[in-house]
Amino acid sequence: MDDSPIRFPGLFGDWEFTASSVALHIGGKAIYWYGILIALGVVLALWFCMRQRTKYGISEDNLLDGVLWGVPLSVVGARVYYVIFYLSEFRNTDGSLDWGRVIAVWDGGLAIYGGVIVAIATCYVLSRVRHFKLGALTDLVVMGLLIGQTVGRWGNFMNREAFGGETTLPWRMELLTKAGEAVDVHPTFLYESLWNVVGLLLIVFIVSKARRFDGENTWFYFLWYGLGRFWIEGLRTDSLYLFDWTIGGQPIRVSQALSLVMVLVSAFMLLYHIKLHPHRPEELYVNQAQPTETESAEAEQ
Repeated sequence: MDDSPIRFPGLFGDWEFTASSVALHIGGKAIYWYGILIALGVVLALWFCMRQRTKYGISEDNLLDGVLWGVPLSVVGARVYYVIFYLSEFRNTDGSLDWGRVIAVWDGGLAIYGGVIVAIATCYVLSRVRHFKLGALTDLVVMGLLIGQTVGRWGNFMNREAFGGETTLPWRMELLTKAGEAVDVHPTFLYESLWNVVGLLLIVFIVSKARRFDGENTWFYFLWYGLGRFWIEGLRTDSLYLFDWTIGGQPIRVSQALSLVMVLVSAFMLLYHIKLHPHRPEELYVNQAQPTETESAEAEQ
């Protein structure tokens, strides 16, 4: 299905999208749109977080260090997560791992949950080393994550991957199979991209405006993303499965299982911190952190 034409017959009639998954070649090396869009997502996320950081008491140095360590480690985490659940596809005929394919992230195959897990772990380590509240940093970072996820999903579109089962809905996406047969499928990459945009808008304009405790944006992100991913994952045809485990004879989709746990835990944490154990405004890290000399000068200007 590589580089096959894409159509949205219910929206745009016979118009075809025919762009290659390769953006350009440099020195004989193919540069894929997938990687370019991920990089663009990182840049936009960093730009946005830099503009928002003072609202959370996070210094420029701490944010930049978090990005410097968090981004490459998160890519590794996303790849490792993907490879673990598709391990058989990365083995040679003798059973050994094909390390060339394992590290070929430019061919696609990143699992967002693996990246999120490593990103949060990186935030935790940084908060312990630099002595600031973990929740303050993650409240900032999750907005960047949503931006990165929104843009990054279009890399799946360019790779002709991460689509759903067949459908007749007006916004269906038409692809060609390897046999040359046209199939109309759910554009699940688009569903998730739009879901992330709505989640970002909710955090920026509603949740963060009335933030009562450090971690509120974070738990809302997990709740919102978990709900959307649980629904969207059920439509996809390329899900990662939890080895050969089943429930009621049905294989367990890893992302759906993790999403369900995430939704339940985050709903409980929001209920606990908002209703059962309410916080005072002065407990927010931004109301405790001492501004740096540079930030003080900027504020005076």
